[in-house]
Amino acid sequence: MQMKPLKEVLQGLDQVMLRLGYTEGSMRFYHRRWRMLTEFAEEKGELCYTEKLGIDFIEKYFNIFEKDFEGTLTQAEVQNLRIIRMIGDFQLHHTVLRRYYKHKVILTNPYFIEINTRFKQYCIEKCYSNVTIDHYVKQAARFLDFAVSQGIESCQEITLTLINNYIKTLAGYTYKTVEQILCSLRAFFRFLRLNEEIDVDFASKLPMVQARKQTRIPSAWLAEDLKKLIGSIDRGNPMGKRDYAIILLACRLGLRCTDIKNLTIDNFHWEDKKLIFVQSKTRTTLSLPLTAEVGWSVIDYLKYGRPNVESRCIFVRHLAPFLPFSEGDHLNQIIAKYIRLAHLSILRKKAGMHSMRHTLASLLLESDTPLPVISDILGHIDTESTAVYLKIDIKRLKECPLDLVEDMS
Repeated sequence: MQMKPLKEVLQGLDQVMLRLGYTEGSMRFYHRRWRMLTEFAEEKGELCYTEKLGIDFIEKYFNIFEKDFEGTLTQAEVQNLRIIRMIGDFQLHHTVLRRYYKHKVILTNPYFIEINTRFKQYCIEKCYSNVTIDHYVKQAARFLDFAVSQGIESCQEITLTLINNYIKTLAGYTYKTVEQILCSLRAFFRFLRLNEEIDVDFASKLPMVQARKQTRIPSAWLAEDLKKLIGSIDRGNPMGKRDYAIILLACRLGLRCTDIKNLTIDNFHWEDKKLIFVQSKTRTTLSLPLTAEVGWSVIDYLKYGRPNVESRCIFVRHLAPFLPFSEGDHLNQIIAKYIRLAHLSILRKKAGMHSMRHTLASLLLESDTPLPVISDILGHIDTESTAVYLKIDIKRLKECPLDLVEDMS
């Protein structure tokens, strides 16, 4: 790649940021830092930008790495690190990568907005879940925004080279994130081909991520840590009653976050002691035994904790406006809150609501529950999806004999 002079790179970056709608205050901040960097490069005798130049710059003026090691790095200081990363990304990909954007509105080009709106309707007609639709549409918008940054004005101008260049911008993400993004793009390109917006079957040409979810060990809580987490919840106040019921639904019955948020009073069959609902992910009906512990936690919240608001959803926010949780809210903040209150080790892999579901699978395995039964409880369509949880039981895995004798015949 031919390196452009730093000043030329900054001029191009300035135009892209103006197109993206960065505020005057933000632009003044960036311009000040760019002037400092340009002067630093001239002192070093450097004409072009390199990663080493950027690192040397922030280390000299902001001492970021020492502060990071000491744990005293502030959010404002992290912004200085983003500055040099943004320059490096623009030099490499000729665009500002989406992870730096603050704006929720991704597309501004009317033509591409119309394309993405039609793609959303296509996803709705395909009966994808709301979460899947939101993810697909957002990823399509990000790809189209990248296309605009490369001078593309219509879908007919999309090429494999453009797609490959976009995929290169995903370097550094986990394989699972890349896999999800590529899945979204396949759906988008199938839509474009079906509607004759493109002539090439790009969906079949996208690379496959050579990894399976069965290679990962799911996050699961130790029984004693889970007990501490639940014990830290203050069930004497309304929010605590809500959080207690939510966490029990996740770790005792294995409900997914979206299904918890969608629960209504109609899903609770009190006389039969059953919880019956349609799963958001599989669109299948799941019937689970409603244990006394879970049932009474929900009743306690409904009678003494839930705000008096007109919503069919049982669980709502406890900060105005008192509305149901948004589709994009994964409730991870609830788990993180009680991790702190219980003084548990803050491990990122255990900070999500989905880890409660994994924990239930682990406890069921430890109690010798057959895999098909676990599949039924978790609402899996087949046991292949459940098999991933076998790796949680490390103790059992260690007991499995391995025949290392090769057949020499």
